[in-house]
Amino acid sequence: MTFARVLCLAWILGAASPIALAAEGDAQAQGNADAERPYKVVNGHVDRATFRGYLYYGDLCLRCHGPDGAGSSYAPSLVNSLKKLDKRQFEETVINGRKNVTTASENVMPAFGTNIDAVQHLEEIYAYLKARSDGVIGRGRPKRIGETDE
Repeated sequence: MTFARVLCLAWILGAASPIALAAEGDAQAQGNADAERPYKVVNGHVDRATFRGYLYYGDLCLRCHGPDGAGSSYAPSLVNSLKKLDKRQFEETVINGRKNVTTASENVMPAFGTNIDAVQHLEEIYAYLKARSDGVIGRGRPKRIGETDE
């Protein structure tokens, strides 16, 4: 079993990663209400991790799931999917993939558990997509906190 698979399995089973530990520490400092959100948005501007999620989404997910997670003729809208999936279900789907075969269609999400970029940046991608799903950021490139509107 590869190191990436072991890391992914540990992550799915709840072992804390350095990123998760840092996020948990930040979330506890901000209170329980903020702990439920994996992103920080201030006046429509996103934190660094959420912005990085946008960039990694564009690199790893956009070709199938379309711009801004809105879906395509090839793959479903992740913005809509995250209204139903929790973080653990999202991570499990990305890491292990999913196959949904019916008499009318065959939908396959390939497993990204061996893609080190996907594994290392999964929380950031989730933060970006969750912010889109919650409606706190719109389509297009989000601005970072501190970035001017000009």
